[in-house]
Amino acid sequence: MRLAGAFERYHVGMTRSARRRWSREIESLVDGVAAGATGPIAIHTYEAPAGGKWVDDVIPGKVALLDRQSGEVLWSSPCEVGYGRGFGAGFAANGDVVVLGPSHSGHAIVRMDQRSGELLGVENVPEFDEAFVDAELSICVCPNQILALDTNDMTARWSFRLRDARFHGALRSADRVLVAFSRKGSRDQGLVSIDARTGRTVATLFEPRPGSFYGAAGGEGLVVLPVADVERDLPAEQARELALARLVASQDEDDDLDDEEDGAAAGLVAYRADDATRPAWCRALARSEDEAVLAVDSGKVYVARGATVAVHDLATGRELGQVVVPGLDESIAWLPRNGAFVVAEENRLSVFELPD
Repeated sequence: MRLAGAFERYHVGMTRSARRRWSREIESLVDGVAAGATGPIAIHTYEAPAGGKWVDDVIPGKVALLDRQSGEVLWSSPCEVGYGRGFGAGFAANGDVVVLGPSHSGHAIVRMDQRSGELLGVENVPEFDEAFVDAELSICVCPNQILALDTNDMTARWSFRLRDARFHGALRSADRVLVAFSRKGSRDQGLVSIDARTGRTVATLFEPRPGSFYGAAGGEGLVVLPVADVERDLPAEQARELALARLVASQDEDDDLDDEEDGAAAGLVAYRADDATRPAWCRALARSEDEAVLAVDSGKVYVARGATVAVHDLATGRELGQVVVPGLDESIAWLPRNGAFVVAEENRLSVFELPD
């Protein structure tokens, strides 16, 4: 791992603005969005009750499908999944819309015809905190288990449990599912790699440790973790090398690294999904990333803070530039997809073109 350039300034290259392809005002409140590499965009919406009060824990929801190029609404239909705890959405292999979340009869997975919005099937599942959907698997993160469902027929593929563990999040990276967990009674987080086909443990990337990471993103066999202190989260040899690089960088009169008094440096650390003995790369950042949100798509890592997105190369961590995306700071969800940015605000959906 080459660390010599790890402390280059955060503002690399020119900051450019994303070009708006289209925006559409949405009458209902948007609480979720899904988009594949190509094809239409799905949004999940709901109507907030007057006074913010309702009888039970689930507000009925709707799903709408929009044309990616024009923003035209292709259809809108009531959905068995409503607004409430836990949510995930995506597309099956044939393009049908798959939505997971709370319903009036407990948590459920729902499949809807892409062409018409017709309900094709619904199955109850254990209550979960969050979910994500790809063409093969729908992953539900429950406090005490990770449940994998077949996205196409909505049947259970496998479940994963870990003794004395509580699960906090999961993501897909190539043929692995990376799961964040803590030991019961502790807030320290660790990371385990699971075979996406079988649900069996491939490797415990690291056991829970203090201040480990917050959030994660992954793809192409890598997982990228935003951390509050890069040196603390590296193996000892790399931490010493990185500390030396920081010492050299601190002599630069233009250096503006935060947290110099306590020696902490926020940043990104990338690991291979099967091996955490040595990071694939790390990137210390010139200001705190404790509010950053990450996404990975098409070989790039997107680090969003407010309306500004720093774009990094997924293979090396090198920053490629920055882009301003209008409305991103007000968004409830956003997705980079194949050179475009999908931004969902409470009453608006927009698609932006990212600069080359």
